[in-house]
Amino acid sequence: MKNIVLIGMPAVGKSTIGVLTAKTLGFTFVDTDLIIQQTTGKLLQQIIDNSGLDAFCIAEERAICSVEDSENAVIATGGSAVYSREAMLHLKKHGVVYYLSLSTEELEKRLSNIKTRGIAMRPGDSIEDVFRRRAELYSEYADITVDCMGKSAEDTVAEICEYHRNIG
Repeated sequence: MKNIVLIGMPAVGKSTIGVLTAKTLGFTFVDTDLIIQQTTGKLLQQIIDNSGLDAFCIAEERAICSVEDSENAVIATGGSAVYSREAMLHLKKHGVVYYLSLSTEELEKRLSNIKTRGIAMRPGDSIEDVFRRRAELYSEYADITVDCMGKSAEDTVAEICEYHRNIG
């Protein structure tokens, strides 16, 4: 079966939903944010603070492109993965891209640690600013959009699994 690739804003639940989906389908789980941290030896926020946003995006692209072309994996990406066309085309080559969507109001409620989480955003940006820049890219790369508003993680996982079994 093709890989499942999860994209979307920070705090939408890509990692949580990814782990649960992988367990449900018997797939492996890959978190590209963790690959960045393992290969650089730094937290995401440290990379942004010490090296800047461009360096972070380069590290993210390298991490994503290092994911082997495999099958039967759930890959949770960082929210800014869509900034790299090369990375997204690499993921789409062997996977189905699911855009996990939430309102900016709900995202703001969930993001209590915005200054330390390692979110690729410019100084002075709000979550709404970041979302506005990324929304079109999420839609462009998504094969399937999953609206997560008002759903539990388990409901979202069930929806992704149902879609994937029908197209996989």
